[in-house]
Amino acid sequence: MDRSHTPDLSCPRPARRRATRALPIPAQLPTSLGYDAVGTPREHGERILACLPRVGCVFADDQRWWWIVPAGSHIGVDWPPTVRYAVGARLSDPSWTPTRPRPVPHLIHSPDAGSPYTPPLPLYFLACRLTGSAPRWSLAFPT
Repeated sequence: MDRSHTPDLSCPRPARRRATRALPIPAQLPTSLGYDAVGTPREHGERILACLPRVGCVFADDQRWWWIVPAGSHIGVDWPPTVRYAVGARLSDPSWTPTRPRPVPHLIHSPDAGSPYTPPLPLYFLACRLTGSAPRWSLAFPT
């Protein structure tokens, strides 16, 4: 057996990309500021909804309520560890998706007119309070 040619096993394989899907905003609501989504634990959803002075589009799945916020609402703030932030409101499917599909979030609240956005600062402070996290922010621009 000729061992003069050994395959190069150090060559990295291309990373397998996880499928993503964007949460669909109703067509009649303008998204001129772009949009992201803040995912809070499902058990806090009703309480947040009742406390916010204004609520935009909200989606829900079996684990989270997803609040639509203006793009960049993560800049300068540290969302609590139990909160997920999705840039572009793109939710990635977990790696086990082919065998166990994840429920697709569905729209549970939409304003009749105006803006699809939930104000991010009141949402941030409520999320911190409900999760027992101290609000933290930074004036430094992320790199």
